[in-house]
This record gives sequence, structure tokens and C-alpha cells, in this order.
Amino acid sequence: MNFEEIRVGDFKEVSSVVSDEMVRTFAKITGDNNPLHLDEEFAKKTIFKRRIAHGMLVASLISKVLGQDFPGAGTIYVSQNVKFRKPVYVGDEVKIHVEVKGKNEEKRRLYLITDVFDGDVKVISGEAEVYLPKSGE
Repeated sequence: MNFEEIRVGDFKEVSSVVSDEMVRTFAKITGDNNPLHLDEEFAKKTIFKRRIAHGMLVASLISKVLGQDFPGAGTIYVSQNVKFRKPVYVGDEVKIHVEVKGKNEEKRRLYLITDVFDGDVKVISGEAEVYLPKSGE
């Protein structure tokens, strides 16, 4: 998306299912083999009663939206703050909501709300800053 066309209040919502394959692949990539994420029998004995996805896996879905959907290709992540509010269970469908809350024309920066929902429940509260370089930068 063209930086000049983006306005405060513009938003994009993208849904994604947090699959067993995603959780297992994330565990392999990061080395986070916490049985809470991988072992159903272990997870049954926890306060969650079943497997939950890695919080950072769910938060990483924000990156996919920023780089592919809104603002899109060429977006450079500058910073991200997240607060994990509720667990996401393996198999849940989450909705990533990215909304422009501010814009710095001179620095070509966008300040974004980056929240994640599981149904109507906000599971991650977040804010991000991204840079959109001019074409050829």
C-alpha cells in the first residue's frame, strides 16, 4: 500500500487458524518444547486443561499481516509491544486487527494498534511502529 494513501483510522483484519502443525513447527524453530504446547496429557493437568499455542507464535501473526496485507510488502518493523491477555488453544481461529493510530509523514512512520482476538475475546493487546521506505530505498 502507498504510504501517502494511508490514513489514521485505516485498518485491516485477517483471520488465521493456529494449527497443530504451526505449533510444532514453531517449537522446532525456537527450541521451545514446553509440554504445555506439545503434550495433550501434560496440558490436561494444567489450569488450561488443554494445549495452548506459544504466545510469541500468535504474536508473530501480526508480522505476517504487516508484511503481506497491511501496509504490505516493503514494510519494515521498527518496534512491537505486546501484552498476552488470554491463552490461544491449538485449533483456534484468531483475528489479527491492525489499525493506524498515528502517522509521521516526514519519517514515513506508522503507529499501529496490533490486537489479536479469539472470537470476541482480546487475547493480545499490542502496538507497533513501522517504516515504509520510498520506492527504491
